[in-house]
Amino acid sequence: MADTTVEDGDGIRTFPFPVGLSVGGVGIQVGPMGTGRTWHADAPLERVHRIDFHIVLLFTGGPVRHMVDFAEYEAGAGDILWIRPGQVHRFSKTSGYRGTVLAMQPGFLPRATVEATGLYRYDLPPLLHPDEAQSAGLRAALAHLQHEYDDLATATLPLSLHTSVLRHSLTVFLLRLAHLAASSAEAARRQADTTFTLFREAVERDFATNHSVSAYADALGYSRRTLVRAVRAATGETPKGFIDKRVVLEAKRLLAHTGLPIGRVGAAVGFPDPANFSKFFHQHTDMTPAAFRAELR
Repeated sequence: MADTTVEDGDGIRTFPFPVGLSVGGVGIQVGPMGTGRTWHADAPLERVHRIDFHIVLLFTGGPVRHMVDFAEYEAGAGDILWIRPGQVHRFSKTSGYRGTVLAMQPGFLPRATVEATGLYRYDLPPLLHPDEAQSAGLRAALAHLQHEYDDLATATLPLSLHTSVLRHSLTVFLLRLAHLAASSAEAARRQADTTFTLFREAVERDFATNHSVSAYADALGYSRRTLVRAVRAATGETPKGFIDKRVVLEAKRLLAHTGLPIGRVGAAVGFPDPANFSKFFHQHTDMTPAAFRAELR
């Protein structure tokens, strides 16, 4: 088979599905994870690369750190990592990858199945944490799929019929996996909504004395990264940007509707040093506090 490996303008190579390594030349592979596994002779797994097919890793050990689209994920026993075609990824250099890996070529399944299983839902999280019942169902479906795949070597069925059996077995596994991915995304959205709501309430209560993202995260019991994700999902901005916007709004209200000296306005929103308040206000409005007040009057 011709080498169709390509290199993108960003220098990241994209490797094709290795049909030649599949039993019977079918469009899937199922087998144990291993440190020697590769998609291509020139594709060191610890380097950043793309693939033009799907990978599903079901872990029985760990923890393992794996980069997908420049985000680091840590997978442990029972977790599943789903990497879709075109996503940039990189294996860690550890030998901790243990479990089962499924590789699937685009086009192996009919369009209706592709749509039903959300194969190209890039908005869904790559790392999944099934509960005990979900994990049991997924393991059973994958074990059956692997049995059918291994049975190709014994040729108990004509290849065309065996390929159909594989497609149906794969569909069962992917329907379970797609349901897990969609429900995980919904749970993450609800958690993000809750996190943002608590953050917004905390900012409304404490913005006059607390401008620190880390302090809010600590007080709410979240990591800074979790807080950043939740606020960005809800507002499209950073937690710091959200805090600063609320501080500026209050400063504008006080400048416009009270006769407080500018120094006292600054102190009221957390800036005991008038110079620091003026600098902050100018950075966010392109006006000094005095100019803003004068313009309104």
